[in-house]
Amino acid sequence: MRADNGDTSGTEAEVSDSLKTFGVVLKALREESGLTQEEFALRVRYSAAYIAKIEQGKRFPPTDLPVRAQEVLGPVALKVLTAAAKSLTKRAVLASWFRQWAGIEEEAISLYTYECRAVPGLLQPQAYIRAIFDRRLPPATEEQIERKVASRLERQQLISANQSTAFSFVIEQSVVARRMGGRDVTRQVIDGLLETSARRNVEIQIMPTVQEDHCGIDGQMYLAETTAHQWLGYTEGQRSSSLISAPKEVSILLQRYGKLRSQALDCRATVALLEQMRGAL
Repeated sequence: MRADNGDTSGTEAEVSDSLKTFGVVLKALREESGLTQEEFALRVRYSAAYIAKIEQGKRFPPTDLPVRAQEVLGPVALKVLTAAAKSLTKRAVLASWFRQWAGIEEEAISLYTYECRAVPGLLQPQAYIRAIFDRRLPPATEEQIERKVASRLERQQLISANQSTAFSFVIEQSVVARRMGGRDVTRQVIDGLLETSARRNVEIQIMPTVQEDHCGIDGQMYLAETTAHQWLGYTEGQRSSSLISAPKEVSILLQRYGKLRSQALDCRATVALLEQMRGAL
């Protein structure tokens, strides 16, 4: 499992048969009850877009979906969906970790991101996305790259669509200063950051390169608050990643993120620095 700022070849590849099967089962149960996706989504308290992606096998089903579905579709649905969820192969579960996090993102009321390696996936302009995959090893085909670029651009609609979600990003200055893809791409990155930071529900902060007090030494982190006000975390390495739900562990990440926000430049200083960096290109 890997987050969407880098490679997602294991999660954006062909949808697993197990996830497709779960989606088909859910769709059949819903249609048998005479409900549209919109009607069903409203009753189970998920967005229609999220339910649509689950039925298409593009999102890993949340663990509480069978229980919520029982309230709408009856006890048989609980048994069938629970069995279908258990039948997901280990390979499908591993390949679906990011799909699960992507689903959490879509429903979150707060999303926090700290990145020290690349511009966060939700903030990457198209040229930057392509630059990442053009340089990825092993090399991908042009068709694979186009598919990955399109997938990431689609995911970025979260920010414009979820205007009531609070987005916070802390990004290392070195990530922008690296000039991934060249000067023109970097200008697009900075312009995108400045444009997005003007949204009322988005805060973008740059962590200056020289910062003696820095608690993000353990690497990037993602945090999400669900509609039930439960916080979840997500971290990753080169070829692995973890969805973190244990309250104690998530609390540690929240403490660290809070400290990072206090150590980074505030939003106005961030805008000034980005404008200065753009002028220096």
